[in-house]
Amino acid sequence: MRYIIYPLRVLILLIMALLWLVLGLIVCLCRPMHKGNVYALTQMLRLAQRVIGVKVVMDFDPKSVRKDMPAIFVGLHQSNWDIVTMADLPQPGLVCVGKKSLLYTPIFGILFFLSGNILLDRNKRSKAGDLFLKIVEKIKTKGLSIWMFPEGTRSGYGPVGPFKSGALHTAMLAKVKVIPFVTSTYANQIDLGRLNNGEVHITLLEPLDGATLERAQINAQTQELRERMIKAMHELDPKVKRPEGYTLPQDR
Repeated sequence: MRYIIYPLRVLILLIMALLWLVLGLIVCLCRPMHKGNVYALTQMLRLAQRVIGVKVVMDFDPKSVRKDMPAIFVGLHQSNWDIVTMADLPQPGLVCVGKKSLLYTPIFGILFFLSGNILLDRNKRSKAGDLFLKIVEKIKTKGLSIWMFPEGTRSGYGPVGPFKSGALHTAMLAKVKVIPFVTSTYANQIDLGRLNNGEVHITLLEPLDGATLERAQINAQTQELRERMIKAMHELDPKVKRPEGYTLPQDR
């Protein structure tokens, strides 16, 4: 059975990726850098959840976050499947911050740029500081919400890494809320040769008000946010229906 499911899924995903690229390019070229492009592209990606055999369970209505936008959304990176498992989250007006190297990722890179997301060169700290000021300006003038992964790297295959303070610093300057979301651990859970890959749960945590943050508190509150998100992930994990035989990573 595995030898039928795996190639069939890969074929379907390749066809979907090509369609996503074509339709995404049409959308992005017709309205380059439009604030609704990320929402349009992620709505297409929701279809891939069924193809890979994952059921995404959200304990909140994604549209409910619109009342707090513009805002800074922060989450925990886990794997390349994040763009599929988290496809229900983005709302109109939300864009992502990612590494400049993403631009060179086949298919995904060009759409990431044309859809209005923000590319950050982490190797040039002085320019990164200027870029965060530009992000603040975009939040204030265009009403954009920003999606960040404060670790900067994946955490799903190991312990959650240290958080960078950029998200809270940006929220403080823009005087907007920080909205943390947590995804259940699914490291090595998705196997394209397995029919049912179980569930992935997503929950929202109580937001932080950027207008009340002070520069001297940023590092401490960034660490506090990290601990709160790790605790929420550990509380979420036991509720998830997993594929038979799957075991959670020891360090997460």
